[in-house]
Amino acid sequence: MGTESFDLAPIRRLVADAVKSQNDLDAFVPLHTEHVNIVNFGGRRVSGRDALAEAMREAMASPLADVATTAEIQDVHFVREDVAIVVCLKQVFDRREGVGDADSTTPTLPAASGQLTYVLVKEDDAWRIASAQTTPILT
Repeated sequence: MGTESFDLAPIRRLVADAVKSQNDLDAFVPLHTEHVNIVNFGGRRVSGRDALAEAMREAMASPLADVATTAEIQDVHFVREDVAIVVCLKQVFDRREGVGDADSTTPTLPAASGQLTYVLVKEDDAWRIASAQTTPILT
């Protein structure tokens, strides 16, 4: 099923909103379905919106709050009119203090970029993230 007959603007907006709100728990969590499954850049799996909210609270209270990402859509494939696979290139900007210093005990991230794949579903006329998997690109 091609993208020719589908409006990509709401999907682009959802991906942009996810990037924009990555440090805003109240804005980020509602972008996801109730039973969302996420595997993050570090390999941690989170299942469900409540678990996502708790993982975000923990991350925002840690040095991970100083890690920012972008996501550039590379491809959108519609499985059905209400299910889309979105492939993105994710760039990671690690602004944590001391990372990369010779005497730092802060672990570095696995890579500076990753392949992010979303499974989006349309619920009540709005696109939501049902699944997200980020795989580091090792160079």
